[in-house]
Amino acid sequence: MQTEKIQKLFTHLEDVIIWRINNSAEDFTIGAPEFRTNDHENFQLGDYISGKELAHQEVIVLLMALLPRLDPALLKRIYLEFPTSVLFDFCSVNENGRLFYPTIQTVQYILGGESISGRLKALDYFSSDSVLVKDEIIIFSGSAQDHIAVNSQINVYHEAFNTIVLGSELLPKMSNDFPAEQLHTSRSWNDLILPENTLHELKSIEDWYSSSHILMEEWDMQKKLKPGFRVLFYGDPGTGKTLAASLLGKYTKRPVFRVDVSMLVSKYIGETEKQLSKLFDKAENKNWILFFDEADAIFGKRTNVRDAHDKYANQEVSYLLQRIETFSGLIILASNFKNNMDKAFTRRFHSCIQFNNPKQEERLRIWQHNLPEQLQLEGIDLEQIARRYELTGSNIMNVIQDVSLKAIALKDPDYKVSLEMLLESIRKEYIKEDKIFS
Repeated sequence: MQTEKIQKLFTHLEDVIIWRINNSAEDFTIGAPEFRTNDHENFQLGDYISGKELAHQEVIVLLMALLPRLDPALLKRIYLEFPTSVLFDFCSVNENGRLFYPTIQTVQYILGGESISGRLKALDYFSSDSVLVKDEIIIFSGSAQDHIAVNSQINVYHEAFNTIVLGSELLPKMSNDFPAEQLHTSRSWNDLILPENTLHELKSIEDWYSSSHILMEEWDMQKKLKPGFRVLFYGDPGTGKTLAASLLGKYTKRPVFRVDVSMLVSKYIGETEKQLSKLFDKAENKNWILFFDEADAIFGKRTNVRDAHDKYANQEVSYLLQRIETFSGLIILASNFKNNMDKAFTRRFHSCIQFNNPKQEERLRIWQHNLPEQLQLEGIDLEQIARRYELTGSNIMNVIQDVSLKAIALKDPDYKVSLEMLLESIRKEYIKEDKIFS
Protein backbone atom coordinates (compact mmCIF):
# COMPACT_ATOMS: atom_id res chain seq x y z
CA MET A 1 0.00 0.00 0.00
CA GLN A 2 2.80 2.45 0.89
CA THR A 3 4.57 1.83 -2.44
CA GLU A 4 1.35 2.63 -4.29
CA LYS A 5 1.01 5.91 -2.39
CA ILE A 6 4.65 6.82 -3.09
CA GLN A 7 4.07 6.03 -6.75
CA LYS A 8 1.10 8.40 -6.72
CA LEU A 9 3.42 11.21 -5.56
CA PHE A 10 5.88 10.53 -8.37
CA THR A 11 3.04 10.37 -10.89
CA HIS A 12 2.16 13.89 -9.76
CA LEU A 13 5.81 14.94 -10.17
CA GLU A 14 5.81 13.52 -13.71
CA ASP A 15 2.61 15.44 -14.50
CA VAL A 16 4.22 18.66 -13.23
CA ILE A 17 7.40 18.16 -15.29
CA ILE A 18 5.43 17.43 -18.48
CA TRP A 19 3.22 20.45 -17.78
CA ARG A 20 6.33 22.66 -17.53
CA ILE A 21 7.79 21.26 -20.77
CA ASN A 22 4.55 22.16 -22.54
CA ASN A 23 4.11 25.50 -20.74
CA SER A 24 7.56 27.05 -20.37
CA ALA A 25 6.29 30.60 -19.82
CA GLU A 26 3.39 29.90 -17.45
CA ASP A 27 3.39 30.82 -13.74
CA PHE A 28 3.81 27.70 -11.57
CA THR A 29 1.41 28.94 -8.88
CA ILE A 30 -1.35 29.46 -11.45
CA GLY A 31 -0.99 26.74 -14.06
CA ALA A 32 0.77 23.75 -12.47
CA PRO A 33 -1.30 20.59 -11.77
CA GLU A 34 -2.97 20.96 -8.39
CA PHE A 35 -1.48 19.25 -5.37
CA ARG A 36 -3.74 18.43 -2.43
CA THR A 37 -1.96 17.30 0.71
CA ASN A 38 -5.08 15.46 1.87
CA ASP A 39 -4.72 13.09 -1.07
CA HIS A 40 -1.33 11.93 0.20
CA GLU A 41 -1.65 10.97 3.87
CA ASN A 42 -1.42 7.95 6.17
CA PHE A 43 1.99 6.82 4.98
CA GLN A 44 5.47 7.90 6.05
CA LEU A 45 6.44 10.28 3.23
CA GLY A 46 2.97 11.80 2.90
CA ASP A 47 2.77 12.37 6.65
CA TYR A 48 6.13 14.14 6.57
CA ILE A 49 4.84 16.45 3.84
CA SER A 50 1.63 17.25 5.72
CA GLY A 51 3.35 17.44 9.13
CA LYS A 52 5.83 20.02 7.85
CA GLU A 53 3.08 21.82 5.90
CA LEU A 54 5.29 21.88 2.81
CA ALA A 55 4.26 24.23 0.01
CA HIS A 56 3.68 22.69 -3.42
CA GLN A 57 7.06 24.01 -4.59
CA GLU A 58 8.80 22.38 -1.59
CA VAL A 59 7.08 19.08 -2.38
CA ILE A 60 8.51 19.24 -5.91
CA VAL A 61 12.01 19.98 -4.53
CA LEU A 62 11.72 17.02 -2.15
CA LEU A 63 10.45 14.60 -4.82
CA MET A 64 13.19 15.68 -7.24
CA ALA A 65 15.79 15.02 -4.53
CA LEU A 66 14.27 11.58 -3.97
CA LEU A 67 14.36 10.69 -7.68
CA PRO A 68 17.86 9.10 -7.67
CA ARG A 69 16.79 6.75 -4.87
CA LEU A 70 13.16 5.98 -5.75
CA ASP A 71 12.63 6.51 -9.49
CA PRO A 72 15.99 7.18 -11.22
CA ALA A 73 14.59 6.44 -14.69
CA LEU A 74 11.73 8.99 -14.54
CA LEU A 75 13.64 11.80 -16.26
CA LYS A 76 14.89 9.38 -18.92
CA ARG A 77 11.33 8.29 -19.69
CA ILE A 78 10.25 11.91 -20.09
CA TYR A 79 13.30 12.64 -22.25
CA LEU A 80 12.35 9.86 -24.69
CA GLU A 81 8.97 11.57 -25.09
CA PHE A 82 10.35 15.14 -25.26
CA PRO A 83 13.97 14.82 -26.46
CA THR A 84 14.25 18.47 -27.57
CA SER A 85 13.10 20.02 -24.29
CA VAL A 86 15.47 22.59 -22.75
CA LEU A 87 14.78 20.99 -19.36
CA PHE A 88 17.37 18.30 -20.03
CA ASP A 89 20.09 20.88 -20.64
CA PHE A 90 19.80 21.59 -16.90
CA CYS A 91 20.14 17.95 -15.80
CA SER A 92 23.24 16.03 -14.92
CA VAL A 93 23.93 12.68 -16.62
CA ASN A 94 25.71 9.54 -15.46
CA GLU A 95 28.97 8.34 -16.97
CA ASN A 96 27.39 6.44 -19.85
CA GLY A 97 24.82 9.18 -20.46
CA ARG A 98 21.89 6.83 -20.02
CA LEU A 99 20.32 8.43 -16.96
CA PHE A 100 19.48 12.03 -16.07
CA TYR A 101 19.90 13.32 -12.52
CA PRO A 102 18.19 16.42 -11.08
CA THR A 103 20.21 19.53 -10.28
CA ILE A 104 19.27 22.82 -8.68
CA GLN A 105 18.93 24.26 -12.20
CA THR A 106 16.49 21.47 -13.09
CA VAL A 107 14.26 22.47 -10.20
CA GLN A 108 14.65 26.15 -11.06
CA TYR A 109 13.31 25.49 -14.53
CA ILE A 110 10.39 23.36 -13.29
CA LEU A 111 9.33 26.03 -10.78
CA GLY A 112 10.27 29.15 -12.77
CA GLY A 113 10.19 28.17 -16.44
CA GLU A 114 11.48 30.91 -18.72
CA SER A 115 10.92 33.56 -16.05
CA ILE A 116 14.19 34.87 -14.61
CA SER A 117 12.41 36.13 -11.48
CA GLY A 118 10.68 32.78 -11.10
CA ARG A 119 13.97 30.89 -11.29
CA LEU A 120 15.59 33.25 -8.79
CA LYS A 121 12.62 32.77 -6.48
CA ALA A 122 13.14 28.99 -6.68
CA LEU A 123 16.59 29.40 -5.10
CA ASP A 124 14.86 30.28 -1.82
CA TYR A 125 14.01 26.60 -1.41
CA PHE A 126 17.74 25.80 -1.28
CA SER A 127 18.73 28.52 1.19
CA SER A 128 19.81 27.83 4.77
CA ASP A 129 16.36 28.99 5.95
CA SER A 130 14.53 26.36 3.88
CA VAL A 131 12.89 23.67 5.98
CA LEU A 132 14.37 20.95 3.75
CA VAL A 133 17.88 22.31 4.33
CA LYS A 134 17.40 23.06 8.04
CA ASP A 135 16.06 19.54 8.65
CA GLU A 136 19.03 18.13 6.71
CA ILE A 137 16.76 16.42 4.21
CA ILE A 138 18.39 17.49 0.94
CA ILE A 139 22.08 17.41 0.14
CA PHE A 140 24.03 18.97 -2.71
CA SER A 141 26.93 17.31 -4.49
CA GLY A 142 29.82 18.75 -6.44
CA SER A 143 30.27 21.86 -4.29
CA ALA A 144 30.96 22.98 -0.76
CA GLN A 145 27.88 23.40 1.40
CA ASP A 146 28.69 27.07 2.05
CA HIS A 147 28.94 27.83 -1.69
CA ILE A 148 26.41 25.79 -3.62
CA ALA A 149 26.64 25.84 -7.42
CA VAL A 150 23.37 25.76 -9.35
CA ASN A 151 24.58 22.79 -11.37
CA SER A 152 24.94 20.73 -8.18
CA GLN A 153 23.04 17.47 -8.14
CA ILE A 154 20.42 17.20 -5.41
CA ASN A 155 19.76 14.13 -3.33
CA VAL A 156 18.57 13.26 0.17
CA TYR A 157 20.73 12.38 3.13
CA HIS A 158 20.86 8.65 3.79
CA GLU A 159 19.65 9.21 7.37
CA ALA A 160 16.80 11.44 6.19
CA PHE A 161 15.73 8.86 3.58
CA ASN A 162 15.38 6.21 6.28
CA THR A 163 13.36 8.58 8.45
CA ILE A 164 10.91 10.15 5.97
CA VAL A 165 10.46 7.18 3.62
CA LEU A 166 11.14 4.02 5.62
CA GLY A 167 10.09 5.33 9.01
CA SER A 168 13.23 4.13 10.77
CA GLU A 169 15.69 6.66 12.15
CA LEU A 170 19.27 5.89 11.16
CA LEU A 171 21.46 7.42 13.85
CA PRO A 172 24.95 8.69 13.00
CA LYS A 173 28.15 6.95 14.08
CA MET A 174 31.03 8.78 15.69
CA SER A 175 33.18 10.54 13.10
CA ASN A 176 35.14 13.74 12.59
CA ASP A 177 31.93 15.39 11.41
CA PHE A 178 29.93 14.02 14.34
CA PRO A 179 32.21 13.65 17.38
CA ALA A 180 29.70 11.89 19.62
CA GLU A 181 28.84 8.31 20.53
CA GLN A 182 25.39 7.03 21.40
CA LEU A 183 24.90 5.89 24.99
CA HIS A 184 22.87 2.78 25.80
CA THR A 185 21.90 1.24 29.09
CA SER A 186 20.01 -1.84 30.21
CA ARG A 187 19.62 -0.43 33.72
CA SER A 188 16.62 1.30 35.29
CA TRP A 189 15.99 4.19 37.67
CA ASN A 190 16.11 1.64 40.52
CA ASP A 191 19.78 1.08 39.71
CA LEU A 192 20.60 4.76 40.14
CA ILE A 193 20.89 5.06 43.90
CA LEU A 194 20.80 8.74 44.78
CA PRO A 195 19.09 10.94 47.37
CA GLU A 196 15.35 11.22 46.80
CA ASN A 197 15.47 14.94 46.00
CA THR A 198 18.12 14.35 43.31
CA LEU A 199 16.04 11.61 41.69
CA HIS A 200 13.01 13.91 41.82
CA GLU A 201 14.94 16.64 39.96
CA LEU A 202 16.03 14.12 37.33
CA LYS A 203 12.53 12.87 36.76
CA SER A 204 11.28 16.45 36.41
CA ILE A 205 13.29 16.56 33.17
CA GLU A 206 11.04 13.74 31.93
CA ASP A 207 8.10 16.03 32.68
CA TRP A 208 9.56 18.64 30.32
CA TYR A 209 9.51 16.10 27.49
CA SER A 210 5.92 15.13 28.14
CA SER A 211 4.62 18.67 28.70
CA SER A 212 6.79 21.06 26.67
CA HIS A 213 4.68 20.81 23.50
CA ILE A 214 1.61 21.94 25.47
CA LEU A 215 3.48 24.88 26.98
CA MET A 216 5.18 25.98 23.76
CA GLU A 217 2.54 25.21 21.13
CA GLU A 218 -0.91 24.97 22.69
CA TRP A 219 -0.22 27.83 25.14
CA ASP A 220 1.71 29.72 22.43
CA MET A 221 4.71 30.39 24.68
CA GLN A 222 7.31 29.81 21.96
CA LYS A 223 7.29 33.57 21.38
CA LYS A 224 8.24 34.25 25.00
CA LEU A 225 10.40 31.29 26.00
CA LYS A 226 13.55 29.94 24.43
CA PRO A 227 13.34 26.41 22.99
CA GLY A 228 14.90 23.33 24.51
CA PHE A 229 15.99 22.45 28.03
CA ARG A 230 19.45 22.95 29.54
CA VAL A 231 20.75 21.07 32.57
CA LEU A 232 24.00 21.02 34.53
CA PHE A 233 25.11 17.83 36.30
CA TYR A 234 27.96 18.52 38.70
CA GLY A 235 29.78 16.39 41.22
CA ASP A 236 32.70 14.02 41.65
CA PRO A 237 33.48 11.36 39.02
CA GLY A 238 31.69 8.04 39.49
CA THR A 239 28.60 9.50 41.15
CA GLY A 240 26.11 8.61 38.39
CA LYS A 241 26.09 11.55 35.95
CA THR A 242 26.56 9.44 32.81
CA LEU A 243 24.09 6.77 33.96
CA ALA A 244 21.52 9.49 34.71
CA ALA A 245 21.90 10.89 31.18
CA SER A 246 21.54 7.40 29.70
CA LEU A 247 18.39 6.71 31.73
CA LEU A 248 16.80 10.00 30.67
CA GLY A 249 17.26 8.90 27.07
CA LYS A 250 15.91 5.42 27.75
CA TYR A 251 12.75 6.59 29.50
CA THR A 252 11.99 9.48 27.15
CA LYS A 253 12.76 7.24 24.14
CA ARG A 254 15.34 9.68 22.80
CA PRO A 255 18.87 8.83 21.68
CA VAL A 256 21.61 10.19 23.95
CA PHE A 257 24.91 11.21 22.39
CA ARG A 258 27.95 11.71 24.60
CA VAL A 259 30.05 14.38 22.93
CA ASP A 260 33.79 13.70 22.78
CA VAL A 261 35.08 17.07 23.95
CA SER A 262 38.65 16.16 22.98
CA MET A 263 37.57 15.89 19.32
CA LEU A 264 35.89 19.30 19.49
CA VAL A 265 38.62 21.35 21.11
CA SER A 266 41.27 22.45 18.64
CA LYS A 267 44.50 24.34 19.08
CA TYR A 268 43.75 26.11 15.79
CA ILE A 269 41.85 29.37 16.06
CA GLY A 270 38.25 29.07 14.85
CA GLU A 271 38.29 25.29 14.36
CA THR A 272 36.49 24.49 17.62
CA GLU A 273 33.63 26.75 16.57
CA LYS A 274 33.38 24.99 13.20
CA GLN A 275 33.27 21.58 14.87
CA LEU A 276 30.59 22.72 17.28
CA SER A 277 28.58 24.16 14.41
CA LYS A 278 28.63 20.81 12.60
CA LEU A 279 27.52 19.02 15.76
CA PHE A 280 24.62 21.34 16.53
CA ASP A 281 23.50 21.47 12.89
CA LYS A 282 23.39 17.68 12.79
CA ALA A 283 21.43 17.40 16.03
CA GLU A 284 19.02 20.29 15.46
CA ASN A 285 15.33 19.37 15.19
CA LYS A 286 16.14 15.70 15.87
CA ASN A 287 14.92 15.53 19.50
CA TRP A 288 18.26 14.08 20.54
CA ILE A 289 19.90 14.52 23.93
CA LEU A 290 23.41 15.97 23.79
CA PHE A 291 25.56 15.05 26.80
CA PHE A 292 28.79 17.03 27.18
CA ASP A 293 30.95 15.14 29.66
CA GLU A 294 33.84 17.11 31.22
CA ALA A 295 32.19 20.17 29.76
CA ASP A 296 34.59 22.58 31.48
CA ALA A 297 36.93 22.26 28.48
CA ILE A 298 34.59 24.21 26.21
CA PHE A 299 31.98 25.71 28.55
CA GLY A 300 34.48 26.95 31.14
CA LYS A 301 35.03 30.47 32.39
CA ARG A 302 36.12 33.14 29.98
CA THR A 303 39.57 34.60 30.59
CA ASN A 304 41.05 38.06 30.47
CA VAL A 305 42.18 38.78 26.92
CA ARG A 306 45.98 38.60 26.83
CA ASP A 307 46.46 37.52 23.22
CA ALA A 308 44.61 36.52 20.05
CA HIS A 309 44.06 32.98 21.32
CA ASP A 310 42.24 34.26 24.43
CA LYS A 311 40.13 36.52 22.23
CA TYR A 312 39.01 33.65 20.01
CA ALA A 313 38.49 31.32 22.98
CA ASN A 314 36.10 33.87 24.46
CA GLN A 315 34.36 34.17 21.09
CA GLU A 316 33.84 30.40 21.12
CA VAL A 317 32.13 30.64 24.53
CA SER A 318 29.88 33.41 23.19
CA TYR A 319 29.07 31.28 20.14
CA LEU A 320 28.19 28.35 22.39
CA LEU A 321 25.84 30.52 24.42
CA GLN A 322 23.96 31.40 21.27
CA ARG A 323 23.78 27.79 20.01
CA ILE A 324 22.65 26.16 23.25
CA GLU A 325 19.95 28.82 23.70
CA THR A 326 18.45 28.06 20.29
CA PHE A 327 18.86 24.26 20.44
CA SER A 328 15.42 22.68 20.56
CA GLY A 329 16.36 19.49 22.42
CA LEU A 330 17.87 18.61 25.78
CA ILE A 331 21.47 19.58 26.52
CA ILE A 332 23.22 18.13 29.56
CA LEU A 333 26.57 19.52 30.65
CA ALA A 334 28.57 17.50 33.17
CA SER A 335 31.31 18.99 35.31
CA ASN A 336 33.15 18.03 38.48
CA PHE A 337 32.61 21.48 39.92
CA LYS A 338 29.80 23.96 39.34
CA ASN A 339 32.19 26.89 39.81
CA ASN A 340 34.24 25.75 36.80
CA MET A 341 31.43 26.79 34.48
CA ASP A 342 31.10 30.26 32.99
CA LYS A 343 28.40 32.23 34.84
CA ALA A 344 26.79 33.10 31.52
CA PHE A 345 25.99 29.41 31.08
CA THR A 346 24.81 28.72 34.62
CA ARG A 347 22.30 31.57 34.36
CA ARG A 348 20.77 29.83 31.36
CA PHE A 349 20.40 26.38 32.92
CA HIS A 350 16.87 25.33 33.70
CA SER A 351 18.20 22.98 36.34
CA CYS A 352 21.51 22.45 38.19
CA ILE A 353 21.65 19.00 39.77
CA GLN A 354 24.37 18.05 42.22
CA PHE A 355 25.64 14.47 42.34
CA ASN A 356 27.17 13.98 45.76
CA ASN A 357 29.32 11.09 46.85
CA PRO A 358 26.97 8.49 48.33
CA LYS A 359 26.47 8.52 52.08
CA GLN A 360 26.70 5.37 54.21
CA GLU A 361 23.06 4.40 53.69
CA GLU A 362 23.32 4.89 49.92
CA ARG A 363 26.61 2.95 49.77
CA LEU A 364 24.95 0.04 51.56
CA ARG A 365 22.06 0.06 49.08
CA ILE A 366 24.52 0.06 46.16
CA TRP A 367 26.33 -2.96 47.64
CA GLN A 368 23.11 -4.84 48.33
CA HIS A 369 21.50 -3.99 44.99
CA ASN A 370 24.46 -4.98 42.81
CA LEU A 371 26.23 -7.92 44.42
CA PRO A 372 25.49 -11.09 42.39
CA GLU A 373 23.28 -13.59 44.17
CA GLN A 374 25.80 -16.34 43.30
CA LEU A 375 28.47 -14.88 45.59
CA GLN A 376 28.74 -16.30 49.10
CA LEU A 377 30.07 -13.62 51.47
CA GLU A 378 32.09 -15.18 54.29
CA GLY A 379 32.42 -13.14 57.44
CA ILE A 380 31.58 -9.89 55.68
CA ASP A 381 29.37 -7.26 57.33
CA LEU A 382 28.20 -5.05 54.46
CA GLU A 383 26.93 -2.38 56.85
CA GLN A 384 30.39 -2.08 58.33
CA ILE A 385 31.99 -2.03 54.86
CA ALA A 386 29.58 0.71 53.75
CA ARG A 387 30.26 2.74 56.89
CA ARG A 388 34.05 2.45 56.82
CA TYR A 389 34.94 2.76 53.14
CA GLU A 390 33.82 5.92 51.35
CA LEU A 391 33.48 4.72 47.78
CA THR A 392 31.51 6.15 44.88
CA GLY A 393 28.98 4.04 43.02
CA SER A 394 31.53 3.56 40.24
CA ASN A 395 34.15 2.42 42.77
CA ILE A 396 31.75 -0.09 44.30
CA MET A 397 30.89 -1.54 40.88
CA ASN A 398 34.60 -1.94 40.14
CA VAL A 399 35.07 -3.80 43.43
CA ILE A 400 32.08 -6.05 42.73
CA GLN A 401 33.47 -6.94 39.31
CA ASP A 402 36.93 -7.61 40.71
CA VAL A 403 35.80 -9.93 43.52
CA SER A 404 33.35 -11.71 41.22
CA LEU A 405 36.11 -12.53 38.74
CA LYS A 406 38.35 -13.70 41.58
CA ALA A 407 35.62 -15.99 42.92
CA ILE A 408 35.02 -17.47 39.45
CA ALA A 409 38.75 -17.98 38.90
CA LEU A 410 39.00 -20.05 42.11
CA LYS A 411 36.66 -22.61 40.48
CA ASP A 412 34.89 -23.13 43.75
CA PRO A 413 31.26 -24.05 42.98
CA ASP A 414 30.14 -22.04 46.03
CA TYR A 415 31.79 -18.84 44.72
CA LYS A 416 32.97 -17.82 48.17
CA VAL A 417 34.28 -14.32 48.82
CA SER A 418 36.38 -13.79 51.94
CA LEU A 419 36.82 -10.51 53.75
CA GLU A 420 40.48 -10.47 52.64
CA MET A 421 39.45 -10.75 48.97
CA LEU A 422 36.97 -7.91 49.31
CA LEU A 423 39.39 -5.63 51.16
CA GLU A 424 42.09 -6.24 48.55
CA SER A 425 39.71 -5.10 45.81
CA ILE A 426 38.71 -2.04 47.83
CA ARG A 427 42.39 -1.24 48.43
CA LYS A 428 42.97 -1.22 44.65
CA GLU A 429 40.27 1.42 44.25
CA TYR A 430 41.81 3.55 47.00
CA ILE A 431 45.27 3.34 45.39
CA LYS A 432 43.86 4.37 41.99
CA GLU A 433 42.58 7.58 43.52
CA ASP A 434 45.63 8.22 45.75
CA LYS A 435 43.60 7.70 48.90
CA ILE A 436 44.99 6.22 52.12
CA PHE A 437 43.65 2.73 52.75
CA SER A 438 43.38 1.46 56.32
